[in-house]
Amino acid sequence: MHTGSSWTSEQDIVAGDRINQQQLLDILEQQNFYLAVAEIIEDFKFKIVACIGLTFQQNSIEIGTFCVASDWQNQGIGKQILEYAEKKTLEIFPAFNYYEMFVLDARTELIQYYERCGYVKTQHTAAYPIHANVGQPLIDLRLQHMAKLVLKAI
Repeated sequence: MHTGSSWTSEQDIVAGDRINQQQLLDILEQQNFYLAVAEIIEDFKFKIVACIGLTFQQNSIEIGTFCVASDWQNQGIGKQILEYAEKKTLEIFPAFNYYEMFVLDARTELIQYYERCGYVKTQHTAAYPIHANVGQPLIDLRLQHMAKLVLKAI
């Protein structure tokens, strides 16, 4: 039985879906993309409670498609899946130098969360991709680039 309560949401800043089924199918077909899914068993059925996507680039791993179901937030699942993803990337592709992600700049609580996980805001920001069919901003939004250097054992 879960008792979490949502501590972060985009419903007041972005209208519509951030990803649709066709977009997910397209991204899953990419050779350089890996999706991790966290499931629990509830009422004898598997239920997806979180996911995180990893895009393998030349020198970096971009983290995206990261979500924890609202009923399961605030229980440490997000931290566990992020740590899992970071470790998994080192197994799959040990030659990269840093993790990176783009976070909606209005999501200050989320930016602070990632900072507690070792990510830092860079000077790079980007316009919200309005024409990419990833929801319609309800306020002025930019994407804040964040990065974390990879610590490798010597």
